[in-house]
Amino acid sequence: MSIKNPILGLCQQASFLISAAKVDQCPDDSGYEVAFAGRSNAGKSSALNTLTHANLARTSKTPGRTQLLNFFRLDDERRLVDLPGYGYAKVPIPLKQHWQHHLEAYLGSRESLVGVILMMDIRHPLTEFDRMMLDWSVASGMPLHILLTKADKLAYGAAKNALLKVRQELRKGWGESVSVQLFSAPKRQGIDEAHTVLARWLELEVAEEEA
Repeated sequence: MSIKNPILGLCQQASFLISAAKVDQCPDDSGYEVAFAGRSNAGKSSALNTLTHANLARTSKTPGRTQLLNFFRLDDERRLVDLPGYGYAKVPIPLKQHWQHHLEAYLGSRESLVGVILMMDIRHPLTEFDRMMLDWSVASGMPLHILLTKADKLAYGAAKNALLKVRQELRKGWGESVSVQLFSAPKRQGIDEAHTVLARWLELEVAEEEA
């Protein structure tokens, strides 16, 4: 009998694998990889830590601290990747350009990449960076799932309205291929829904049924 959320066990044993400043420093390009992306201060590291039940990604009150591609091992074939935060004004321009170059190189060349989780602060969704990521995902055919983070910062009704508004904009601009949900790390809201997406992309249901 298949497990409802087969990714739970893997997430609980997730461990740091390697940091890469350039694409050629990344692990072997095989297996399955899901990348976590988001504008600086969108709650990316907090979301990654909550989903893995571990303190894998370093959180900071200073946005823009994630400067490397950070890889986390789930098993021999599956990894999660914490991508550099993007767009924080106080980061020097040369460093921004370095991040952008290697982020684009990673996204454009990584054969093992099977999906991208895009974090958006629910109070400031669909920024210029978010729209760039959406355009890229549709053009490249890469599955993309949005976590509207910090949902606890809004009242329940306001959060639901924000979700509906973003969903409408997504359908209008990018069709039906992009999915979106509410998420709150402190309240542990939306974890099961996000795990279901990860399990599907990482083909864990198939692996469980065959076991």
